[in-house]
Amino acid sequence: DDRWQSARDLKAELEWIAIASPQAVVLEGVTRNRLLPWIIAAGLAVALFGVSWIAYLATRPAELKPLVRLDLDLPVDVASTYGGVGPAAILSPDGTRLVYVSNGKLSYRRLDQPKPTELAGTEGAYLPFFSPDGHWVGFFAGDKLKKVSLEGGVPVALCDIQVARGGSWGEDGNIIAALHANSSLSKIPAAGGTPTPLLELAAGEFTQRWPQVLPGGQAVLLTSNIVGIGFNTAKIEVLSLKDHHRKVLLEGGSFGRYLPSGHLTYVINGTLFSVPFDLDSLEVRGAPAPVLEGIAYSAITGGPQLSSTETGMFLYRKGGVTGQTKTTVLWLDSDGKAQPLLTKPDSYSNPQLSPDGQRLAVEISNGLTRDIWIYEWKRDTMARLTFDVGNAIAPLSLAWSPDGRYIVFAGNDGIYWIRSDGAGKPQRLTQVTTSSRVQLPASFTPDGKRLAFYDRLRFASALETTSKDILFTLALESDERGLLGGKPELFLDGARNPMFSPDGHWLAYVSTESGSNQVFVRAFPDKGGKWQISNDGGLNPVWSPNGRELFFRSNKSRIMVASYTVKGASITVNKPKLWSDRMLAAFNYSSYGLFSMVPDGKRIAALLPVEDAEAKPGQENKMVLLLNFFDELRRKAH
Repeated sequence: DDRWQSARDLKAELEWIAIASPQAVVLEGVTRNRLLPWIIAAGLAVALFGVSWIAYLATRPAELKPLVRLDLDLPVDVASTYGGVGPAAILSPDGTRLVYVSNGKLSYRRLDQPKPTELAGTEGAYLPFFSPDGHWVGFFAGDKLKKVSLEGGVPVALCDIQVARGGSWGEDGNIIAALHANSSLSKIPAAGGTPTPLLELAAGEFTQRWPQVLPGGQAVLLTSNIVGIGFNTAKIEVLSLKDHHRKVLLEGGSFGRYLPSGHLTYVINGTLFSVPFDLDSLEVRGAPAPVLEGIAYSAITGGPQLSSTETGMFLYRKGGVTGQTKTTVLWLDSDGKAQPLLTKPDSYSNPQLSPDGQRLAVEISNGLTRDIWIYEWKRDTMARLTFDVGNAIAPLSLAWSPDGRYIVFAGNDGIYWIRSDGAGKPQRLTQVTTSSRVQLPASFTPDGKRLAFYDRLRFASALETTSKDILFTLALESDERGLLGGKPELFLDGARNPMFSPDGHWLAYVSTESGSNQVFVRAFPDKGGKWQISNDGGLNPVWSPNGRELFFRSNKSRIMVASYTVKGASITVNKPKLWSDRMLAAFNYSSYGLFSMVPDGKRIAALLPVEDAEAKPGQENKMVLLLNFFDELRRKAH
C-alpha cells in the first residue's frame, strides 16, 4: 500500500525532493548531501523500470479475441445450378456487404440493413467477385464476363468466356480470371477488352483456376491440376505478374487464398487448412494445420463455398463434398417412393436405360479413366463394356440405339460405337475437326436412322474461332459390320443436350439464348417454331414414352415435368411442376444425364449422391458467419 501507485506519483515525489530545502530532507539526522546518492539511484531504478514496462507493453502479444459464430439463413435457392461450382455468396472486402446468387440473379444486402436488393440484368450469374473498393461486382453469365455497380445501372459485358472457374479483381484495374474450365489464366481490363493469356499450360497440365491477385498486384495465387487426377492432389502455386515466373507453394488441395492475418488457406475435401505465408518472399512458413471442417465443396471443380474479408470475417456454407466419386442409382416414382437399383455405391455417372428397360449402361471412373459398364438389374450382374476409353473427368455422354444393339459414346477424337453385348471393339463413327473440341452423342431417332449430337469446346486454343455449342444430326446406316455414319449436318448453333421425341417429329434441347440454361423444343427436321419448356432453368430433357410429358433437370438439380399437347405444327406447353424433391448428384457438366426413364414411363432411374441418398432438400442455404477469424488462424496455424 505504501509503494508508488503510478509513474505520475513517482514524478511528483521526485519534483518535491528537487525543490525542497536542505532542512526539509533531513531524515533522522541524515543531511540532504548524504541522502542525494540514494535518491538518484532510486530515480534511475524507477526510470529503468518504466522504460522496461513500456517496452513490454509494446512487444507483448495482443490478446486473441474469441471466435464468434453466427448462423445466417439466405434464400432457399442460393445453391443453384452453378452454386456447386464455387462460391455463390461473398462478402465485400470491408465486410459491410453481402452478394449472393438467388433465383438465378445477383442480390446484395448491407449487413446493417434487413432487406436485400436484386441487381437487374444479372440473370444466369455465377461465381461473383468484388472489386477492391467494394463498389462493383464481377460475375459470369452465359458466355460473358460481366460487371455491375452496386449503386445501380445495367451490367457491362467485359469479354467472352466458355465456362469460368473463378476471377479476381486487382488493384491495377485488371481482372485475372479462368475463362475456360480447361485452360490457363487470362488478364482482362476491368473496363473490358480482349483477354490476354498469362502463361501456357505446362506439359500434362489440364487447368489453372481459382485465381487471387495478391495485395500490391505483383503476384497471383492459382490452383493447377493435371488430367485425370482429383483436386486433392492439385497444386497451390504463385505466379509473378512481372516476369510470369511461377512456383509451387503446396501440393494437395485447392482454392488457395491469402488473408491479411499473414496466412495462406486452402481446402481439401471440405476441410480448410492454413499455413503462415510471407507476402514479401512469397513463401509458406511452417506446417499447415486444419482450421475448419464441414465446408460445402465440389470435388469436381475444387471449389468451396466460402468467402473472407480484410477485417477478419469469414463466411461459409455448411455441407458435404458434392461430386464425390461415390454415388448411387435409385428407382424413383412420382409418389416419392425410392428403391435401390445399384445397391453398391461407386463412382457412377450418366445412367442410361436400354430401350427395353432391362439393362442400365453407366459410366464408372476408377480415378484415372472412365469406362462404360452394363448392369442387368433383374439378374444383378455387372459387366465392363469398354476399357480405358476416357479420362476420369471427361463425360462419355453415351446413348443407346433404338434396337438396343449398340451404344455410342464420346471419345477423345470423335464419336464411337460398340456392340452392347460386348462383342468386338469400339469403332469410330465421326471425327472431330480440331483437338480442342469434343462431340457428345445424345439421342437417336425412333427408327435409328439419325443421331443427334453436339460439338463443344473441350479446352481453349489459340486456333479456336468459336466457343459455342453446335447441334448436329448424323444420318446412319447399319449392316453386318455395324453402324456407318454420313456427313454431320448442322441443325442449330448455341444448343446442346438434344433429345428426339418418341415420334421423331420434335427435338428438345438446351440453350442459353435467354441468359440462362433453358429447355426448348423445335420441330424436326424443318426446325419450325420454337417453344420454351422450362421457366426457371433447365438441363437434360427426357421425353416420356406416352408422348404427353417432357422431363428435365431444374437449376436446383430436381426432376421437373411439363405436360404438353401437339396440334399440327405447334405445341401447347403447361407450366412445369416438381416431379421429385430428391436432389440429384451435383455434376456440373451439362452433358451429363442424371436420370433415365423406363419404357412404360412409370419410374425413373436417377443418380444421387451417396451422402444425400436419403436426404431431404432445404439445407443449401445454411450459412455460417465467423467473426475474429484471423485470431482463430493465429491460434491454430503459427
